[in-house]
Amino acid sequence: MAPVPLLAMLPVVILGSMMMVTTAAAAASSRPHPLDPLSAVEITAVRAAVLASPLVPARPLHFHYVGLDEPDKLDVLAYAYGTAGSSSRRPLLPRRALVIARAGGQSHELHVDVTDASCPSVLSHALHRGAGFPPLTLEEQFAALALVPACAPFARSVRRRGLSMDDVVCSVLPAGWFGGAGARRVAKMQCFVAGATANYYARPIEGVTMVVDLDRMAIVGFRDREAYPVPKAEGTDYRAGKVGPPLPGLELAPGVVVQPEGRGFHIDGHVVRWANWEFHLGFDMRAGAVISLASVNDADASLRRRVLYRGFVSEVFVPYMDPAEEWYYRTFLDAGETDLGLWAYPLQPGGDCPANAAYLDGYNADQDGNPVKAGNMMCLFERYAGDVAWRHTESGLPDELVTEVRPDVSLVVRMVVSAGNYDYILDWEFKRSGSIKFVVSLTGLVEVKATSYTHADEVTSDAHGTLVAENTLAVYHDHYVTYHLDLDIDGTNNSFVKNVITAKRNTGDPATGGGDTPRRSYWTVRREVAETEADGQVDVGAGPADLLFVNPGKKTRLGNEVGYRLIPAGATAASVLADDDFPQRRASYTKKQVWVTPYSKSEKWAAGLYADQSTGDDGLAAWSGRNRGIRDEDIVLWYTLGLHHIPYQEDFPVMPTLSGGFELRPSNFFERNPILRARPASTHGSSRNCSCDAS
Repeated sequence: MAPVPLLAMLPVVILGSMMMVTTAAAAASSRPHPLDPLSAVEITAVRAAVLASPLVPARPLHFHYVGLDEPDKLDVLAYAYGTAGSSSRRPLLPRRALVIARAGGQSHELHVDVTDASCPSVLSHALHRGAGFPPLTLEEQFAALALVPACAPFARSVRRRGLSMDDVVCSVLPAGWFGGAGARRVAKMQCFVAGATANYYARPIEGVTMVVDLDRMAIVGFRDREAYPVPKAEGTDYRAGKVGPPLPGLELAPGVVVQPEGRGFHIDGHVVRWANWEFHLGFDMRAGAVISLASVNDADASLRRRVLYRGFVSEVFVPYMDPAEEWYYRTFLDAGETDLGLWAYPLQPGGDCPANAAYLDGYNADQDGNPVKAGNMMCLFERYAGDVAWRHTESGLPDELVTEVRPDVSLVVRMVVSAGNYDYILDWEFKRSGSIKFVVSLTGLVEVKATSYTHADEVTSDAHGTLVAENTLAVYHDHYVTYHLDLDIDGTNNSFVKNVITAKRNTGDPATGGGDTPRRSYWTVRREVAETEADGQVDVGAGPADLLFVNPGKKTRLGNEVGYRLIPAGATAASVLADDDFPQRRASYTKKQVWVTPYSKSEKWAAGLYADQSTGDDGLAAWSGRNRGIRDEDIVLWYTLGLHHIPYQEDFPVMPTLSGGFELRPSNFFERNPILRARPASTHGSSRNCSCDAS
């Protein structure tokens, strides 16, 4: 979820080009990469073109999404891989934006050409007539919050509880969809008591629900069902200086990563090169970080080979498990309802990212269409964690002990999304072995419900949560983070293969695959190639199997199909909600962790383009229901990382980081271990301590 504090400040509008701090000149290039995010100049041009267009005459006109309308994939591939020589001889592909706006009570889709930002033009316009609405803007959330102090019934509820309105902080929450046509753009508001703590989420004003019509900007519903005591502020703060001095045993000796020869990665505009990897790093106000055109250099073959065309977080689904009036609707789609990129706050050097990190700025569009700078919202750094890339010690040779060890160093791309009470640390980790690891780490504040309970012995079976403090119940909930990964393993024509591990009984008959030995059982592999989308839906907990994406047209010298393997690494929960429950209908893709679909430029968002109050009729499950062919096609992997969260007292008042992830690992992609010839670690100076100038 992504609530907005009542007293928060609006972001400041700053014009300029999106840039890496170390590459300002490259970012200002007059020939942007076709996948570069829209610059501030281009966003300004988009705004001017839309406001000047007679196609949307109604006013006011509010911009809900402004993002790159990426060129056709074949054109981008030709640009990136098909033209030899310098980038100056590549064709200049058109620069276009997709705009979703609200005006006259309707949702408008516009495509705008900004190839020449001094002369932008609207190429097309359409009205969205289906279910759902565009994401909530920050400005309309602030406008809704401004209505609260003047709401007389709410003021009476505050006084009845003995509270001061000066201490009240409120949040705007998407209302979800629970049947019907969903003709009104409404949201709900939940309020809290701040006072002596920054953790106002720990002090909800339970029992009160307000409904706001976002188009009319008016409170249209109010209910005060039951007055539970507001939990006390004591013990809820998490700020340094408020929680007391560090406890003995928790302080560590300071450490710092030192790179005497500088960073090992290079950035040219938005193109990142590190070790044997090259990729494009962009930004989208809905998805946040976007990785494109990821390729790995095969040193043995002297060839750069494609792995991933485009990847990003498509949706974050967080349903809470309390069916009470104030809670049942809390089934948030964080990307589609409130835009993940809007909640990527500045990263803190030395805390969020290590000292050797470089940072990126990005731009969103505000409700009026103006560019808004998001500073330091992504970072890149090389991780030296003492891990081992490969090793072996051999003691079987006469009079010789052989030990070979290669250190593991990786490149991390990080974004942190503070979606209301929760913080999601989203890492892409590139390894020299050709692997890409995806790690989602959850921290922040659990969402709690005020209750009359003060001891666990009082808690009944229908409490829907864990008592984490007096009068404070942390509600059960789920987290589902869905990735859209357009894999291009050595090219666009790929297949999805399940190598199913199958147990066998040893019959003792070599003619049937057995052996004339005392061994009674073994396992082997049954290879299944997915033909259609129905075959591409997998519950990873259903049975042991290797899940591979292969290029049937490319083989190793030994005849194996080149491929990449999907390896889940924890957090593999799937939804247990009833299929006919309204939140599950909207996010039905969470029943399986793996979906494979044929590539379509328009199929990006797992919960559909218009996720707010969506009905489930548009999105991943609906598209996959067409059961299209996926064998030897340009295919997309959708992977959902899932966590059932039963809170515990250690999660309060702030939750220690909990992580899960998955890996894409080369499988017969290389002829042999690609880092066999990596250099051993230097031992020079390893026995000495060093002092480093903090500057």
